[in-house]
Amino acid sequence: MKQALTIAGSDSSGGAGIQADLKTFQELGIYGMSVITAVTAQNTRGIRAIYPMTIEAVGSQLDAIGEDLKPAAVKTGMLGDGEMVRLVADKYVQFGWSNLVVDPVMLAKDGSELLKREAVASLVKVLLPLAEVVTPNIPEAELLAQMSIRTLQDREEAARRLVQMGARHVIVKGGHDPSDEDVSIDLLYDGNIYCYLEGKRIRTRHTHGTGCTFSAAVAAGLASGLSFWEAAKSAKHFIHAAIAESLEIGSGQGPTNHAAYRRLLEAQRNAVEHGTNLEKRDNKRNHI
Repeated sequence: MKQALTIAGSDSSGGAGIQADLKTFQELGIYGMSVITAVTAQNTRGIRAIYPMTIEAVGSQLDAIGEDLKPAAVKTGMLGDGEMVRLVADKYVQFGWSNLVVDPVMLAKDGSELLKREAVASLVKVLLPLAEVVTPNIPEAELLAQMSIRTLQDREEAARRLVQMGARHVIVKGGHDPSDEDVSIDLLYDGNIYCYLEGKRIRTRHTHGTGCTFSAAVAAGLASGLSFWEAAKSAKHFIHAAIAESLEIGSGQGPTNHAAYRRLLEAQRNAVEHGTNLEKRDNKRNHI
């Protein structure tokens, strides 16, 4: 079984962070491993407290993974500060890992700061040049590219700047775009070609952990051998299903349903098998 590593914060409510990443890996047939950078006390109403891990604790976790296991993809989420960003970059190079997916987690949905402003420069300088894919939402892309994003053309320019910073591929997610109430459009860019992935916008408050889940699905796709384009498309289907089949958990901004995509595929397979069986019976009757 292919392996993938997530380096991120722990979400006590289970909807985002390490918990969301591991659920996504499992649903997509990937063995998941984790390095915890911070422990958060949170629920669907918001974050109550953040307890960063020490740099020594994170380094020990990374060494334990690197000395024994072989992730086919690595995904980063909440890193907290510049020292943590630099440590992750150093260990990634040291162990010769590949397929780095950088989810530049900066703010929680309730506005809590998850990446210190001073750390943005470190992320741009040492982590983006290692990234196979970087997956910012629009506010994160604005901060990284140092520009305002209002149009699809602005997104293209932001993606171009991120590739110039060293990332091989960019996905600028469209969930934060308020201009279109009907669709959510993600921009994909590989340094040469721009491509848009469009999905129906689902009106729900239960979107906690969507960014973590999407980037984890991209990492799972790369770990399984998919190309960038195939991994992005698969991740789009995965997160759309997870949002569409709401769990209705909690009184605030609830989590997505990580099992929805698997159930959707199972239903489709059953339908195909049922149809095939019917066709065989029809053929047999015709022969008679």
